[in-house]
Amino acid sequence: MAKFLMGIDNGATVSKAALFTLDGKEVGVASEKTEMLTPRPGFIERDMAAMWKATADSIKKVIAQAKVDPGDICCAACTGHGNGLYLVDSDGAPVRNAIISTDSRARGYIDKWVADGIDKKVRPKTMQSIWPAQPNALLAWLDDNEPETMKKAGWVLMAKDYTRFRLTGNIQAELTDFSGTSLMNLETCDYDDELLADFGIADMRRLLPPIIQTADIAGVVTSQAAAATGLKAGTPVAGGMFDIDACGLASGVVNEAQLCMIAGTWGNNQYISKTPVVDEDVFMTSCYSIPGYYLMLEGSATSGSNLEWFVTQFFDADKQLAESQGRSVFDVVNEAVAATRPEESKIVFLPFLFGSNANPDAKASFIGINAWHNRGHVLRSIFEGVVFGHKAHVERLLKFRDMPDVIRLTGGASRSTEWVRIFADILQVPFEIPDGTELGALGAAIAAGVACGCFNGYNEAIEKMVSFSRLQEPNAAMKSVYEEKYDRYKKVISALDPIWKDIS
Repeated sequence: MAKFLMGIDNGATVSKAALFTLDGKEVGVASEKTEMLTPRPGFIERDMAAMWKATADSIKKVIAQAKVDPGDICCAACTGHGNGLYLVDSDGAPVRNAIISTDSRARGYIDKWVADGIDKKVRPKTMQSIWPAQPNALLAWLDDNEPETMKKAGWVLMAKDYTRFRLTGNIQAELTDFSGTSLMNLETCDYDDELLADFGIADMRRLLPPIIQTADIAGVVTSQAAAATGLKAGTPVAGGMFDIDACGLASGVVNEAQLCMIAGTWGNNQYISKTPVVDEDVFMTSCYSIPGYYLMLEGSATSGSNLEWFVTQFFDADKQLAESQGRSVFDVVNEAVAATRPEESKIVFLPFLFGSNANPDAKASFIGINAWHNRGHVLRSIFEGVVFGHKAHVERLLKFRDMPDVIRLTGGASRSTEWVRIFADILQVPFEIPDGTELGALGAAIAAGVACGCFNGYNEAIEKMVSFSRLQEPNAAMKSVYEEKYDRYKKVISALDPIWKDIS
């Protein structure tokens, strides 16, 4: 009798469910979107009930699509975007819309904490930067601006913790997700009253749930959840993990030699070590799903979503034509980029539509467009600018480790042969692409398999479930070309630095 593992992935706007065999074969994927709500500039929210419905519908669809007996699903686990804030009452009912991890309403609190030196004071405990969409800042903002909401609040959850609650009825905080929130002391892997007091949110300690780990059995599917999802009541549900950990597991990251990148909404660049890095040059150190390891991450919202925005705004006719031909609009994009050469255009694109890793006020920009340029040149500059953003983060990580022999790439960019080639040529290191389309869900399924005893630990699970589809070697002839382009990219950022506040 075939056995299956389910991974559930809650992104900022899309909920996915995927089923895998015990050897990692993807047998079905389903997804549903939820609307992103922007009630005011800088406010980015979602309806939690709508997210649960989208998740439940995705689970039901993938079970039907794969024609799997729900009783053959050994275990399920959830992953999802980190940070933001999913606030519920003592019974688990939402007290307001969820706040997403790209929200900026609480930036004033971050500015004040930095001015007061709180960021430096807490870093030895949190081991990470502070930023507006972390729950510490959002809780402070809500306490000042929505006191009635805070009177109703019973628990702080992350995205996947809320989904797990809807599946099992149990309120818990999972370690990897909460270790990235600046609410925990990573030396003790527990909450810290002094740390909360430093942020002025000591009274929020009452809202922090009991902590579980990635491969703990968090509960079982309730009869109510079974009716909504099509899962069998009593199916075990594992703790799950932060999406950066899920992509690490799905990339086969099990030791300190490896480095992986995620080129999606955020451009994440990460490796693991048994020794944490506590340094302002590393954006975030958090706890990894494999016990005993920390995950060091350099990242920002400067990656593939820049291309998605550009294509959405300017390629509608191409999209319609491509779909009528049974193709994707991104096939058109890749062909346009492939028709250009890296040395023939000097356009610089700054990939700062949704955030910046250079200056918090920086904006996306095209510099150097001439009348002879075509859209292939413009698209190539987007591809290159995104990779330059990743390169800036990798350079920070290389202060603490050596360049790996190979980098493993996941996210939307990994599906583009041209983009992967540009990654390899700019970084001058081979890039390996994990097999499969839903790497976040695969990482969750790996943890589910460990949790329910299908595998004797993470190493065996990854050996059985992770494979790689291709390897892209770098072209040494492109090294000097891209060094010149990267130098120009940095010069443009420096030159524009004085004007960002004028156009904020």
